[in-house]
Amino acid sequence: MDSQNPSLDTLKDIKRLMERSSRFISLSGLSGLSAGICALIGAYVAHSWIKSDFVTSNTRVLEPVHEIKIRLVLLAIVVLIAALGFSFYFTWNKARKNNLPIWDHTSKKLLINLMIPLAAGGFFVLGLLSQNEWRFVASACLVFYGLALVNASKYTLTDIRYLGLMEIALGLINLYYPEYSLYFWAIGFGLLHIIYGLIMWWKYDKAAVDG
Repeated sequence: MDSQNPSLDTLKDIKRLMERSSRFISLSGLSGLSAGICALIGAYVAHSWIKSDFVTSNTRVLEPVHEIKIRLVLLAIVVLIAALGFSFYFTWNKARKNNLPIWDHTSKKLLINLMIPLAAGGFFVLGLLSQNEWRFVASACLVFYGLALVNASKYTLTDIRYLGLMEIALGLINLYYPEYSLYFWAIGFGLLHIIYGLIMWWKYDKAAVDG
């Protein structure tokens, strides 16, 4: 039995090397957690703006609709930049601690496969906005983001695939309830990311911390 242990260890080492060469494994659970928190803060601010405008509409001149929409778009951009910033930092920090490169052939493939659906979704959303079809923007964001995660999951942790499938399902349901788009957006980009981040931290990051 003892003579088999070195062989098993060797096989495990080979498996780790193969995973590192074919998959980007430095994604941190804290990245998902921070992105989810940013999304929830953004959803709260957007809800506050919309509610404030609705309540005060009978006592003052209502702010032009297009100005409100511009503010919401700018808020979404700020939330996106903040989420990406935190995600990059935690991912870079994990890669540094594990002595792994954050930019290599695998991460390039991951980024390309992630960006193709995201770019298509971005143009689709811009088309909706140009036609003044705001009702389906949140749904489109969720669906295309989910497709991006599923497409990129081939080059990173497989858990990403399940998150992507849930985002797609949520976006498709949102199509039938566009009046609740902000809540669907908060659940998809906020709550699901927080749950995913906690699961990922427990599965992959906690062991490294305990060690």
